[in-house]
Amino acid sequence: MHAFLRSILILMLVAATAPLAGAQEAPYRFDIGAGMGMNGYLGEASSSMFKHPGFTADAGMRYIPNARMAFRGMLSLQNLSGSTADIANALPDGAVYDFRSTVYAIDLRYEFNFFAYGIGETYKRLRRWTPYLTIGAGLCVSSSGGNTSAAPTLPMGAGIKIKLRKRLNLNAEFTMAKAFGDKLDGPLLNDLNQIKTEFYKNTDWYPRLTVGISYEFGERCATCHYVD
Repeated sequence: MHAFLRSILILMLVAATAPLAGAQEAPYRFDIGAGMGMNGYLGEASSSMFKHPGFTADAGMRYIPNARMAFRGMLSLQNLSGSTADIANALPDGAVYDFRSTVYAIDLRYEFNFFAYGIGETYKRLRRWTPYLTIGAGLCVSSSGGNTSAAPTLPMGAGIKIKLRKRLNLNAEFTMAKAFGDKLDGPLLNDLNQIKTEFYKNTDWYPRLTVGISYEFGERCATCHYVD
């Protein structure tokens, strides 16, 4: 996971420092949308990220300053589950711990489009599809076995956007969210070895694979070239 984190951070750094002086205006300022798909879990009770898949859904809104980037606020729901039966020697005396938890998250993300994204006049060189990278910060609240906990999160990932119509978008996205807390899988698996670690070394992650649709609004002036 640390290699994945480094790769995303390096790509986002390169993207953020890429020259955007020629970035074209997007025809609309905002979009609103929703998505759903499959989530997984990585932690003390998992041997692979999608060993116990769950349902995930989200809703959000983007501010689109130009055709190469967007800022997205979103709310999401995750149903996580796992079992130490998947891992050899996880607990003493062959004990097995199973968990189910519901996680609610709020994120603020930055998105970088590899191509100028949109539909417009030929001279604008907009494309109807683009891969993109996303990274942000958030907060999640998890509930498992009657216990509730909260933790900051670092979501990051990549996806592809496709213009179905001028205002209608389809996107597919894979993200990993690192929770800076160790209780997404319930309190019983926290510090199994009774070794105190810093919060940033905790092991709970939740990957998401989603498909979504969004609708753009807030049309910009088409003739006066006003820049807000």
